[in-house]
Amino acid sequence: MRVLSTETMNRRVQIDVREYVTDSEGRYLRQVEKTARLLIENGKEKPVILISGPSGSGKTTTAFRIRNALRKMGVQTHALSMDNYFLPLHDPRNEREPDGKIDFESPKRLDGELLNDHLEKISRGEEIILPVFDFANQKRTEGERYRRKKNEFVIIEGIHSLNPGVTGCVSDSASGVYVSVRTRVKSKNGRLLHPSKIRLARRLVRDKLFRGRHAAQTLEFFENVENGEKAYILPYKGLAEYNIDTFIAYETAVYKHFLTDELNALRESYGKLERYAELAEVLAEILGVDLKYAPDDSLVREFAGGGGFR
Repeated sequence: MRVLSTETMNRRVQIDVREYVTDSEGRYLRQVEKTARLLIENGKEKPVILISGPSGSGKTTTAFRIRNALRKMGVQTHALSMDNYFLPLHDPRNEREPDGKIDFESPKRLDGELLNDHLEKISRGEEIILPVFDFANQKRTEGERYRRKKNEFVIIEGIHSLNPGVTGCVSDSASGVYVSVRTRVKSKNGRLLHPSKIRLARRLVRDKLFRGRHAAQTLEFFENVENGEKAYILPYKGLAEYNIDTFIAYETAVYKHFLTDELNALRESYGKLERYAELAEVLAEILGVDLKYAPDDSLVREFAGGGGFR
């Protein structure tokens, strides 16, 4: 387990913030490149790469970075998002709870029939029409046509991609990669910030900037997300051959600018804030870093915006 103290983080910001950012990005990129090399070495018979991880783990950026690393190593690679296989909100195939609500964390939110049909055709090199899910309107439309070329790798990214009940049809031709935050941040009093709270900070920033969601709403929603992770994601993380720690050492210093005031405003109005006290504590202790220092392809920008991946 890697532990990084707030004192060390602050010292690096004070000495040379640009060097700190470069070193932080480099550590993550080296993991990506090592994984890409192993995928090439061990994946001649496995053209499908399944990338999974809990909410806020940085799956999307990691999928694109692995794709780019493989391409630089001479391997043609195409990346697909499993999110595009969600069932439309009003599709009768959606399984509902007794209270009528849809479990949005369940793998049954996916159109398993269509997904497995496409995965099998991708493995055989047959043409498919890729779906595109419109989250704003909760509808699915048809996108571009795609046929896997000979020796081409295909990356499938999604929280349920390691679940054999979802992607078991390609288990013999796929490699698994599990991505999440593994590093813990230690505050001045020695308390460790659990990696899930880093992922929560990422979601708080993204929801505030791009989804119009107040912090209290995100905190309530995150409880359901964590329950879904325990039920549907964590049981299958051991099936991954490769693991990547997506923690970027300076990222909490960037999020500080977006979250400090909002979390402070919740102290009187949100009764459950105490369970997230260590996040507020770390944000209060660290020196801020402006988002402008984050490269365009940084994982930090998946949540704070302005990134180059789409």
